[in-house]
Amino acid sequence: MQPLVELDHVTFGFGAQPVLEDISLHLHPGQFAALVGPSGAGKTTFLKLILGTLKPSRGEVRLHAHALGGRGAPRIGYVPQLETVDWNFPVTVEQVVWMGLVQRSGIWPWPGPREKEKIGETLERLGLGGLEGRHIRDLSGGQQQRVFLARALIANPDLLVLDEPTTGVDMASAENILHMLADLNHQGMTILISTHDLNTAAAHLPWIICLNRRIIAQGRPEDVFTVEILNQTYQGDMLVIRQDDMLLVQQKPHPHTYHEVVPDPVPGEVPSPAK
Repeated sequence: MQPLVELDHVTFGFGAQPVLEDISLHLHPGQFAALVGPSGAGKTTFLKLILGTLKPSRGEVRLHAHALGGRGAPRIGYVPQLETVDWNFPVTVEQVVWMGLVQRSGIWPWPGPREKEKIGETLERLGLGGLEGRHIRDLSGGQQQRVFLARALIANPDLLVLDEPTTGVDMASAENILHMLADLNHQGMTILISTHDLNTAAAHLPWIICLNRRIIAQGRPEDVFTVEILNQTYQGDMLVIRQDDMLLVQQKPHPHTYHEVVPDPVPGEVPSPAK
């Protein structure tokens, strides 16, 4: 099967310092993959290279065998990190979703009746029906994330790219978002997300890419989430617990005890309140 996304010996850096080095990777149609790694590992840069907003210093990014941005390349939908959005910008839910069509086609900047119907159907699909006129800043974190997902989906992308889609939302909203992404994947959509949450990735994602300036490993969670690979990826002492069908990952706690951090009070002395 021909890859949908192909990075061929890609290197990228700001100035002389490389952010990503010699990245070679294939994503095939229908894959649902997570990109994991520590802060500063180059995850967002990796996504921007696929989106075409950054250009490699060396190597090439191809989409379905087409050069990035070339004629016939697949459509890409993008959901940014919520923390990068300016919530003071006066825009409604309907206008945010409409941007997904305007960016793709450059058509008239206000939706007509047919476009409004399509926006309404997309919002209804994501459980946001009736919120078209609400200001985006007045929504919950989970609702905001789904609005930007609707903006990405309305242009019927071949590839959906999400940067930390569960950051800043509560646990229930994060679960809902991941279940929606799984449903989209089951319908045939190729999805790539970056995430810092290893346990979420282990529970929900069938394919994991470990990144720290270069590809450390990739494969199924049960094959990739090993102490050796995670220590190499995070440059730390990681702990992996396997029980039944569960896989739990965390950094090993520091060996000091609570009493070494917070000394016991002197007898007869009233402890000062915690600050």
